[in-house]
Amino acid sequence: MKNAVGRDIPEFLLKDGKEVYQGKNYMDGKFIKKASPTTRRYEKPQESKIVGTIADALKLCGAKSGMTFSFHHHLRDGDYVVNMVMKAAIEELGLEDMTIAATSLGAAHDPIAEYIEQGKVVGIQTSGIRGRMGEVVSAGKLKTPAVIRSHGGRPRAIEAGEVHIDIAFIAAPTSDCVGNCRGIGGKSDCGSMGYAMTDARYADRVVVVTDCLVDFPNMPASIEAIDVDAVVVTDSIGDPKKIASAAARISQNPRDLMMAEDVAKVIASTPYFRDGFSFQTGVGGPSLAANLFLEKFMDEKGIKMGWSIGGICGPMVELLKKGKVGKIIDVQDFDLDAVRSINRTPGHYEMSASQYADPANKGAFVNKLDFVVLAALEIDTDFNVNVLTGSDGVLRGAPGGHPDTAAGSKCCVIVTPLIRGRMATVCEHVVTVTTPGDCVDVLVTDYGIAVNPLRPDLIECLDRAGIKHVPIEELKEKAYSIVGRPDELQWEDRVVAVLEARDGTILDVVRKIKPYTAD
Repeated sequence: MKNAVGRDIPEFLLKDGKEVYQGKNYMDGKFIKKASPTTRRYEKPQESKIVGTIADALKLCGAKSGMTFSFHHHLRDGDYVVNMVMKAAIEELGLEDMTIAATSLGAAHDPIAEYIEQGKVVGIQTSGIRGRMGEVVSAGKLKTPAVIRSHGGRPRAIEAGEVHIDIAFIAAPTSDCVGNCRGIGGKSDCGSMGYAMTDARYADRVVVVTDCLVDFPNMPASIEAIDVDAVVVTDSIGDPKKIASAAARISQNPRDLMMAEDVAKVIASTPYFRDGFSFQTGVGGPSLAANLFLEKFMDEKGIKMGWSIGGICGPMVELLKKGKVGKIIDVQDFDLDAVRSINRTPGHYEMSASQYADPANKGAFVNKLDFVVLAALEIDTDFNVNVLTGSDGVLRGAPGGHPDTAAGSKCCVIVTPLIRGRMATVCEHVVTVTTPGDCVDVLVTDYGIAVNPLRPDLIECLDRAGIKHVPIEELKEKAYSIVGRPDELQWEDRVVAVLEARDGTILDVVRKIKPYTAD
């Protein structure tokens, strides 16, 4: 069955009420029944919940084969906890048929690929999948299709009972003896712990893994002891120096800076650019650089930003310290400047992933966004964006909050170079649709700007401001004139991953790539 972005969704996936994507507001007003977690009661006072090892915590929580374990990725490429837990479960306790439900997975978790190949890990549910694990899943070695959800779609699925977490593991930079934990105050600080909050609330059992035990009570707690079953103290939960990636730094490339300035010009031309406007930027170099130029336009107009959300980096913290933004509401920190700021800089607050982006609650922050600036691996002439699969069809990215912020904001700006290496970024059809074109408003490239025809109001704004723009088809043809038209990828029938839209409908699937054979 074809969905609203023209993707053919196999019938076998459309069961138990599952539907295909039918537009960004299709689920508006529909009811869901929230799941009620099964939790072990503690009425007898406890002096401490500390146990000796992760294996001990697994035994205490009744871990067995076939369970689903959840993890959060605030330590990003510096995370150690996923590997430690899965090693204890599989190699020490001999568990099999395990499912990992993580907020995101990356190169730090390459060892899990071996458990997939051994058939010990049979399911993956995540907002991102990269590195060796992405390659193994793309090769069809996971027994069931991986399920990819956005950062808002994941808490929606947990709250609705579509994802049942048997045991949630919380990588906590600090914790007290009963499990009140925070993302600051230790040696492995990660800042906000917003992605772990829904897991802790809805999982049957919760285990805190920390490398810094502090005095009770550890307040204000990001995860409260009322949801925690066990605390494990280990030597290290991760390397915070690896929280920031190369992509999460302001670019000094003249091309990127030119695009960033164009982004700021587009934003400043709209009626939403007014005192108290709200804003989020992605972590790509040009996206972050837009902060610098936006500040200039704010000063010229004599306005301030009311609030900013999302994965937070140092440049936004600097705007807060300068008094250029009123509040930062933070679900994840992308560099150590942001980590050092949260709950220390006045006006810098923490929030849960559900409060951030869940489309099924009644007050997600993304729904109040004026602007979001995002990157793309590819964007096609229907303004569909791919941030998940490479040009070779291999899983190597993450929807993250991309589709959530695009759908909720009044103006979504995609910024990307026209070509990368020998690949056209603006193309006829993206490999995988991760953000639907009906959620994307403006494209800024180094070769020109295009506005989605669905937004004639923005076209009028750019025209009035004298900002030149062209049809997106013109940018596509320019890209192809430089690098040529790519050969179409050849797919097998087997589905290796299912990409859910943020509302739970099916947006796209990733199939196994046919092996290349020379003519």
